[in-house]
Amino acid sequence: MLKIAILDDYQDISKDLIDLDNVSKRYEINVFTEPFVDEKDTIDQLKDFEALLIMRERTHITKNIIGALKNLKYIVTSGMRNKSIDLDEAKKRKIIVSGTEINKNPTSELTWALILGLARNLKIESENMYQGYWQTTLGFELKGKILGLIGLGNIGSEVARIGKAFGMEVMAWSENLNLNNCKELGVLPSSKEDLIANSDFISIHVQGGERYKDCITLKEFDKMKKTSFVINTSRGEIINEDDLIIALSTNVIAGAGIDVYAKEPLPSTHKLRFIPNALILPHLGYVTVENYSMFYKQMIENLDSCVSGKPIRVINE
Repeated sequence: MLKIAILDDYQDISKDLIDLDNVSKRYEINVFTEPFVDEKDTIDQLKDFEALLIMRERTHITKNIIGALKNLKYIVTSGMRNKSIDLDEAKKRKIIVSGTEINKNPTSELTWALILGLARNLKIESENMYQGYWQTTLGFELKGKILGLIGLGNIGSEVARIGKAFGMEVMAWSENLNLNNCKELGVLPSSKEDLIANSDFISIHVQGGERYKDCITLKEFDKMKKTSFVINTSRGEIINEDDLIIALSTNVIAGAGIDVYAKEPLPSTHKLRFIPNALILPHLGYVTVENYSMFYKQMIENLDSCVSGKPIRVINE
């Protein structure tokens, strides 16, 4: 019986979304609800498994890990892109890597939860209600404010549409900005410098990787309005985290809404957890019942297809 490891199930939810009674007739399943300590720990705990079912960009499936897992035949990830997998090494080892569909709208929706939370001081007002206080801050309206988008792909475009519906002025920059998309959405194409200097809200919607690593550092924070906010629901490394902490702690900017981090899960002692003008979430971007139900259903479909010799949704062909 094929030995399967379900990784990254932080909420221990897979058992509620997979028909275990049926699936366990075909596969021996083990669920890991905690992140691994390091590469050695990952290898030690996964050495006997033939298939890994993983959530995108949680556990890193590196060259060393792939090389050490001698029994590994299949990797199935949520989403059709996962930069945490060494696809080249998997291909060399003839390990099939496949993915699932993913709904993009939850991330754009969460982006607006962060923007609205910052604009109306929801963090402090909610906490103060539990302490017996009433109306302690003044929020502000979004209408007429400038929303700057770093990235105007699928998610960035949806964020732009909602921004326009709020009556905001929307501008965008990326290294491969689609001008036709800007025209269609009524978004002003911008240089990075102008976007940084003029936006009231700067929201990030580009892919991770070296191209945008440290895209925002103290240099950029110093050029922002002191009343501006930064939102990141994309990848943690795009904003230099140490510089973000300095900018928030010294009020270089008004605040930040953050859902992604350089190291996840975010350590309990991390400084961002203790900064009052940071509205932080535990990477909830794609964490919805609709997405998770689709992920686990299609992961099992993918695995069945691999075992039958007719793999589907293959990423590393």
